[in-house]
Amino acid sequence: MRDWTSVAAGAIGGALLGVVIVFAAAHQGWLPGTSGSAANIRGYLLSHPELLAEMTDRLQTQQEAADRAKAADAVKKIGMNAFFDPRIAYITGPADAKKTVVEFYDYNCPYCRLSLPAMEKFHEQHKNDTRFAFIVFPIRGPDSVLAARAALASRLQPDKYMALYSTLMKENEPVDEAMIYADAKKAGLDVIKLKLDMQRPEIDAAIAASKALAARAGIDGTPTFIINGVMHPGAVDDETLKTLTAES
Repeated sequence: MRDWTSVAAGAIGGALLGVVIVFAAAHQGWLPGTSGSAANIRGYLLSHPELLAEMTDRLQTQQEAADRAKAADAVKKIGMNAFFDPRIAYITGPADAKKTVVEFYDYNCPYCRLSLPAMEKFHEQHKNDTRFAFIVFPIRGPDSVLAARAALASRLQPDKYMALYSTLMKENEPVDEAMIYADAKKAGLDVIKLKLDMQRPEIDAAIAASKALAARAGIDGTPTFIINGVMHPGAVDDETLKTLTAES
């Protein structure tokens, strides 16, 4: 999910653009009751503040539609098989499932943690009829990268990936090295083996590949979901997942 400052900047930018457009329209005499002077235009804007809100909303709606179209085109060009590459994704569910859910996540992402209850519930309910790909996408610093290395290495210990995923995601504090290994032990992993496996060159390759795939798809934040080929950036809850899987 994009940082709130980016969202705020976008909103401010849209509002400023709205002011520019209104000034230009008034200058051309397209707005009633204005002569094009700065004082008259200011008075008109103060009398009709709803114009800026309407224009900002319209611009935001258009931008979101353009972003969705761009994301859909990127996913289509890449092909869904790329998101179910076992070298980078932890994959569950039947290979011939009609429904697919991909999650790009970071263990230090608060919105990923917020999505965990819904994702765990949905995964449990649909693990026999939906194909899932969990792609760790560490973008929040060195500790996120270390957690990603642990997650990828945990795949070498059967049936431990989801246990570690759940344990780390339930933390309230930012993950660090001590927490990663403590949670790995809680999840039933052999920590000594885990540490050795984290040094394998294929772990570095997997992280690089996940970042390259995200870049190709235009994914720059977490969590980002791709549900039945449709991209959805941001946190999800039970209702959102139900709606997205029904609409896709």
